[in-house]
Amino acid sequence: MDEGEPVEARITYFEEIRPENTDVTFRLLQERLKQSDIKKIALASTTGATAQKAMEFFKGQDVRLVVVPHQYDFYRPVNRFPPELVKALREAGHQVHFGTMLFHTDNLYESKAPTLIANLLRCFSQGVKVCFEIVLMATDAGLLSSGEKVIAVAGTGKGSDTALVMQAASSQHVRRLRVHEILCKPLNPLNIDELMEKMAKENPQDYSDRRK
Repeated sequence: MDEGEPVEARITYFEEIRPENTDVTFRLLQERLKQSDIKKIALASTTGATAQKAMEFFKGQDVRLVVVPHQYDFYRPVNRFPPELVKALREAGHQVHFGTMLFHTDNLYESKAPTLIANLLRCFSQGVKVCFEIVLMATDAGLLSSGEKVIAVAGTGKGSDTALVMQAASSQHVRRLRVHEILCKPLNPLNIDELMEKMAKENPQDYSDRRK
């Protein structure tokens, strides 16, 4: 290809937001991994179900998961990510990081900036917001290197429906963060109110005691 020529690439859009999108997302990741030397997937997983599926799906492949669940004491007294799965992932050579969720704290250090950033990123999708967040968090923790190319994966409620090829950066150097490619995302993303309404309907027991 001549230098300066445009590059054509496919983006997959999900018309419906549902857990079954995870299987399609993982297959897209698998195809993309074959085309490059990317070796890490930053993966959001709240209950561990997506992390478990990813560990099984990518077993035996030359890729490492960096799993980022909710931080402790987010809105439940007990973290939903199973301790035994943390152990299994680490024994399989993957990483699990429980850190401060950078865009999910109102009035952090007396600033509304985290909430503003989160809501702007949700204009693309909830998963895009989370992809940015977990890559910054994982780099802060030393599980990704600044400048490293990684595939970030997240979703809307349950499962995964968003995947971005990103250049990692820490929260101290946000300007170095890059989105190189969009592999998939929802066609019609939800705003935060719509998302919370959807999740409360699907899992009322999980959101009835949510603390603000």
